[in-house]
Amino acid sequence: MDDPERRFTDLYDRHYRNVLAYALLRVGPGGAEDLASETFLVAWRRLADVPDPPLPWLLGVTRNLVRNQRFRRSRGDELVARLAELAELTGFVEGDVAERVAARQEALAVLKGMRDRDVEALILSSWYGLTPAEAAHVVGCSARTFSVRLFRARRRLTEALRPNPPFALFREQT
Repeated sequence: MDDPERRFTDLYDRHYRNVLAYALLRVGPGGAEDLASETFLVAWRRLADVPDPPLPWLLGVTRNLVRNQRFRRSRGDELVARLAELAELTGFVEGDVAERVAARQEALAVLKGMRDRDVEALILSSWYGLTPAEAAHVVGCSARTFSVRLFRARRRLTEALRPNPPFALFREQT
């Protein structure tokens, strides 16, 4: 596409929702729209630098804007609340309602206890479907490093969801 306005409009139309959803996870509803708008302002200014596929680059810009604006705050409870809202939007299609609620509460409790890095790795790969190379671009590391982070995050999640983790009694008493 030779027309920059048309290229930008297409970029915006295809990826705004994903950028906004990522911004919601990072800063919550109060600043997400501003953050998404600022991301696309950067994209407009650097339109020639936007690679193909553009989504990892856009999410990387969003992530950098969050870091640069120092919007990081204690996100434990906020992240769980946002994940609960997203889980309600996606919903489950099968099973007993009580089982779904219990499973969702258990998963949210586990995610609340996980490190931000682990939760972000799981979200980028599972919810956004990014490859390790694309997700690595978002978080600013190599694909190999991200793959290791993702492997460890999945292992920690599996261990946390296990019904009776080994040595659980010792952890509770100390």
